[in-house]
Amino acid sequence: MSRIKANPIKVFLADDQTLVREGIKTLLSLSDRIDVVGEAGDGREAVARIPGSGAEVVLMDIRMPVLSGLDAIAALRAAGSLPPTLILTTFDDHELVLQGLAAGARGYLLKDVSLDQLVEAIETVKTGGSLVQPSLTLRIVQQLANPTPATAPAAPDALSERETEILRLLSGGYANKEIARALELAEGTVKNHVSNILAKLGVRDRTRAVLKAIDQGLI
Repeated sequence: MSRIKANPIKVFLADDQTLVREGIKTLLSLSDRIDVVGEAGDGREAVARIPGSGAEVVLMDIRMPVLSGLDAIAALRAAGSLPPTLILTTFDDHELVLQGLAAGARGYLLKDVSLDQLVEAIETVKTGGSLVQPSLTLRIVQQLANPTPATAPAAPDALSERETEILRLLSGGYANKEIARALELAEGTVKNHVSNILAKLGVRDRTRAVLKAIDQGLI
């Protein structure tokens, strides 16, 4: 007999496809660790409903009418009311996934995940972690790498302990000011560390740094 969890995680679903949304909701209802507390069929509706829903985790589709999932994430974050958010995606959404992570999402997963995978992902971001599905990570990292045919990419310089610590916070979607506050550093110092991280990993932005670091097992 399964134990009933005293405090199931409150989840909000945002997806414009009714069948998909109902399918995910039905799947989650099979777990006593999850409680679906709200849903929305477009980004604007999600922005309006999420703050008052009590949601602890949001499952957000990227492509939605009226307001996209990316814009909804950005709007909620700007208002200081973005719960830990997982992007729901397909293999064709690589660039949008990167934009979603940059906007403040904690990770992404495919819509055809199993119940166990979905619940584990929700629990991961609920407890402050981030989640990057391995199959998508490989495709994205390969897409981002684009090494010149004649030259093999050089191994990145080793990150310092502080840089690794900051990179972990970057993976959670934290801004420089938030990282500075958490680590009791000057914001300018954090900015310098981030620049060093990008240079050592050979990437041009924070999201690509996180993806490359995860791919290489640095975080």
